[in-house]
Amino acid sequence: MFKHLHMTLAALSVALFTLRFIWTLLASKQLEKKWVKVAPHVIDTFLLLAGIALMVQVGWNPLDHTWLAEKLLAVVFYILTAYYTLKLARNRLMQVIGYIGALGWIVLVVRLALAKENIMF
Repeated sequence: MFKHLHMTLAALSVALFTLRFIWTLLASKQLEKKWVKVAPHVIDTFLLLAGIALMVQVGWNPLDHTWLAEKLLAVVFYILTAYYTLKLARNRLMQVIGYIGALGWIVLVVRLALAKENIMF
């Protein structure tokens, strides 16, 4: 149950990030809507809780399963890159580079989740 919830919330999170990125490029007024500002935090909070519940349910500890530690580290870098893309990048080129970088971290997260073996270390 937690696995499917976690995967669904992850897909929603990335889809909403992509939508916000597009709206950022278009300087859309949609970005000012309250749901656009609140929804990512709600989705990501439940994503984190579902991930923790899944780890507890399966009995995985990031200290024992280094692929999981790598996945968590990649998620942190995804968050930082996404924040840069949506809030700090000063021009469209840097926004696009940030977006591609954020998606790269997501690809790594998915690869680690599927393979369950170390990639970075």
